[in-house]
Amino acid sequence: MFDRLPLTYIEPLFRPPSEARSLIFQVTNGCSWNRCTYCEMYTDPQKKFRPRPEAELLAEIRRCAAQGLEPRRVFLADGDALVLSMRRLRNILGEIKSSLPAVTRVSSYCLPSNLKNKSDDDLAELVELGLKLIYVGAESGDDEVLQSVGKGETLASTAAALRRARRAGLRTSVMILNGLGGRAMSQRHALASARLANETQPDYLATLVLTFYRGRERFEAGFANRFEELDTVGLCREMKTFIDALELDSTIFRSDHASNHMVLRGVLGRDKRRLLERIDESILYFGEHPEFESGNSGY
Repeated sequence: MFDRLPLTYIEPLFRPPSEARSLIFQVTNGCSWNRCTYCEMYTDPQKKFRPRPEAELLAEIRRCAAQGLEPRRVFLADGDALVLSMRRLRNILGEIKSSLPAVTRVSSYCLPSNLKNKSDDDLAELVELGLKLIYVGAESGDDEVLQSVGKGETLASTAAALRRARRAGLRTSVMILNGLGGRAMSQRHALASARLANETQPDYLATLVLTFYRGRERFEAGFANRFEELDTVGLCREMKTFIDALELDSTIFRSDHASNHMVLRGVLGRDKRRLLERIDESILYFGEHPEFESGNSGY
């Protein structure tokens, strides 16, 4: 729908699966942190971090409005739009609000550390201007795992950011990486990640599977080259530990990314028992079908 619009992107461009029909404005190029060893999203030379020139971006929003576009949702790319100053965010959200009045939700990725530079009043103002949802790649709740992958966050820093966001009226979507701690730290990774979710009660919770598309040398260095990747059954067992430890009230849960070996969807805690039964079925299935070990079976 939007591929014929006068939008300027520095590729590659990423967005959450749930933003497939959103109008995307690239307010920054790349990620301001960009040190996580598991992430290859912004490693290309052309993705060196910089804010988008403000006048250029505002003009682009107005051009979309001039073409009669009436999107309901807008996503602010790239990796962490909330690193921008309040002045810039105020101008961007204000222009979206005035030029594209049909928009009911603006969302973005968010690094927990970026919220430290925003006061509670700032966050409340962003919500008033239309920012409704942030996607936080927590990856793990275990501090040792987070340090090993260069995340630059801790359970405490991520939980604090999520709680502040929710108090301000922002909806939160949290992502955990299945397999991130490898065989040695699988149990603690699962339990600590469940603890993070329990303490913050996100509106949405998702899991992806640790995947190496361009090699694993940089990643394994953080584990002193002693990282042992989980096999499919191990990933399923880690997921079972994670789900079993969750104590959520009404969080929408999704584990249906292309990297996942089994599809899980539900509301936690309502569907917890059903999801655990599904995982048990998957453990049995993959144990009996090792031919699916090398990749996503779609089971």
